[in-house]
Amino acid sequence: MHLARVIGTVVATTKDPGLAGRTLLVLQPLSPERETVGVPLVAVDSVGAGRGEEVFFVRGREASFPFLPAAVPTDASVIGICDQWSLDASGTRPPPRRRSGRAAVKGQS
Repeated sequence: MHLARVIGTVVATTKDPGLAGRTLLVLQPLSPERETVGVPLVAVDSVGAGRGEEVFFVRGREASFPFLPAAVPTDASVIGICDQWSLDASGTRPPPRRRSGRAAVKGQS
């Protein structure tokens, strides 16, 4: 999942029939620190998000899952509206969690 801000909508008079009745949103991807990253993209809305809201979205094959059993031809979908998010007190990301057990080291058996 990725974070983004809704910065606009798309109106298309001609589109794939699978997109009929679907709202298309323009998203600006965000970092966890709410800084813009990358270029804006178009995503199909599955939750009723609006301009200015912070959302999370998915890309790839999973983007069509919120619409099942309908076949919606999309590679990006808004799947949630963020009420809030925060980082730890230091403003840095927490260290990755270690897997339990002994990790295999290349070259050792």
